[in-house]
Amino acid sequence: MSHLPVIVGMGGINPAGRTSGHQAFCRTVLDALPAAQQRQTLEGLAALMQLVEHSEKGWHDHTGQPVDSPAQSLRDQVLNHTLIRRNEDPKFLDSGLPANRQASLQLAEPLRFTLRRRQLPDNLPDTWQVRELSAREVEVSVPAGVLETLLPDAQTPKVRAAAQLPSGFDPASLYRSVHHPRGLAMAVFGASDCLGASGFAWETLRQTLNPDHIAVYAGNSIGQLDDAGWGGLLKSLVSGQRATSKQMPLGYGQMPADFLNAYVLGSVGSTGAVLGACASFLYNLRLGVEDIRSGRRRVVMVGTADAPITPEIIEGFRAMGALADDASLKALDALELLTDADYQRASRPFARNCGFTMAEASQFVLLMDDALALEVGADILGAVPDVFVNADGFKRSISAPGIGNYITLGKAASLVRDILGDKGLRERTFLHAHGTSTPKNRTTESHVLDEIARANGIKHWPVAAIKAFIGHSQGSAAGDQLASALGSFAYDLVPGIPTLDAVADDVHAERLRFSQTTMAFKADASFINAKGFGGNNATGVVLSPDVTEHLLRQRHGSAAISAWKERREAVRTQAAAYLAQADSGHYAPRYQFGEDVLEGPELEISADRIHIPGYAQPVSLASDNPFGRIDEESSP
Repeated sequence: MSHLPVIVGMGGINPAGRTSGHQAFCRTVLDALPAAQQRQTLEGLAALMQLVEHSEKGWHDHTGQPVDSPAQSLRDQVLNHTLIRRNEDPKFLDSGLPANRQASLQLAEPLRFTLRRRQLPDNLPDTWQVRELSAREVEVSVPAGVLETLLPDAQTPKVRAAAQLPSGFDPASLYRSVHHPRGLAMAVFGASDCLGASGFAWETLRQTLNPDHIAVYAGNSIGQLDDAGWGGLLKSLVSGQRATSKQMPLGYGQMPADFLNAYVLGSVGSTGAVLGACASFLYNLRLGVEDIRSGRRRVVMVGTADAPITPEIIEGFRAMGALADDASLKALDALELLTDADYQRASRPFARNCGFTMAEASQFVLLMDDALALEVGADILGAVPDVFVNADGFKRSISAPGIGNYITLGKAASLVRDILGDKGLRERTFLHAHGTSTPKNRTTESHVLDEIARANGIKHWPVAAIKAFIGHSQGSAAGDQLASALGSFAYDLVPGIPTLDAVADDVHAERLRFSQTTMAFKADASFINAKGFGGNNATGVVLSPDVTEHLLRQRHGSAAISAWKERREAVRTQAAAYLAQADSGHYAPRYQFGEDVLEGPELEISADRIHIPGYAQPVSLASDNPFGRIDEESSP
């Protein structure tokens, strides 16, 4: 019997806030929540943004002064400095982007200047004359003529809208990070948040498992391209900076998985990362789902961490015509000047739009097989029965949408029909659209959604497009969507599209239900859709906790479910304790640098197993051989 992959933990961070406890989801449906839940969400965000902290004496600011009601006094500050907004990085201020401009200086007479010896080029121009002034300083004489040089410049940003993490939150400040790229610091926080919210002590959980029954599949779509990663490495020579020993290794796209194994989980099980542009999270989720369904693994951490808000990456996407740059936003609304409110409306899925908004995010989920989840009393948030991936076939443009997404969503709908029945598919499911806010996507993706709805007899399929709130975090986008879907199951609410003043004329919406405001909707399943550059299409199916429990009862019986619920109480208590600390502004990410490091001589090795110190169970070396066996006497 195939194992059902269930979600027993989620964690991370995006422009709406922390993933655990559904904080980020609540930020996107804030006005539809009861007053008490709104207050908790705003207080938790204020603590995340380091505006306040909670202690036994109540709320106070960083100077120790009491703050009576953060939800009231800091509401505007929290709302204005989360989600999409004007880029707050100082480099993106007016004339702030550092650059160089090539220049040919026409020297009418010889030029003489002094500089430090170590600043001299290794290969001096033939016409330069150098005279030593001291051990550290030289004088250079350049004859009249042409001098090729670079002049420092500061360019005015062409794209100012961005979906950054909430202001004031810096994941690298929460643990002993040393020159870590931002994406990797976000990965450490996201995975730690996932573990804390799961209610499990990782050391205790892993003792119940064969070490080879654990896996980590995590990465991102671009790699680490900020200055601490490949971004700094690639421009080091032309910028006159030195490459560091960390930039090369820490820039790899699979490094989030490597960091989790080495510094968070200490896992020796399967590992890897699949890069699939905007579908990267679903590609990695597929690996975890297939491992658990087959029985190869019992616990899998899946996730992505993307931090692409850098001048170079933004310029690259702008040059493609993919981003909502300032000029396009002005033209879209016939404006002379963009205000903060205009930047907050930059992403407009399925409306008249002009491009997507770059975002950063880190999302992780902890998967278990259903039998283990019942055995350890896991709090089951939902289940992922399958993820479907298909390419586009032949294409004119590598970045243009194609036909593969029809197949992925069609397969996903067929699976859900088998699980829920025709009525369940038609009436109790909703879509998390990729919804990038580009003119091309609004037409092509809506056609996919509308045609699959037509084929399955769906008349009014609810569509969420959360990039209207949190922008496009590249490889982590589907992780944002999955976390939001789990929030919808918990609150029976589907986020609206607040920037959808009207559905664009070229959107195929005959059988789709778009709403500008939050929709009350009790769902049994959600479709997580992704369309990536290069033809990387994926659709994941996530089932609600209620449906998951119903399936578990069928698979394991009522007695097993009753026993599981009793064991679950202790796990929920531990999870609630973690969430209370997090909501109060107290974070302690797992980061175990240099701890419990093992070398080969410390292992106990035999022909059929390897015992690793610190693990209760050995690694079995037995292999599955479906190919037959050659008798030794008749061996060729």
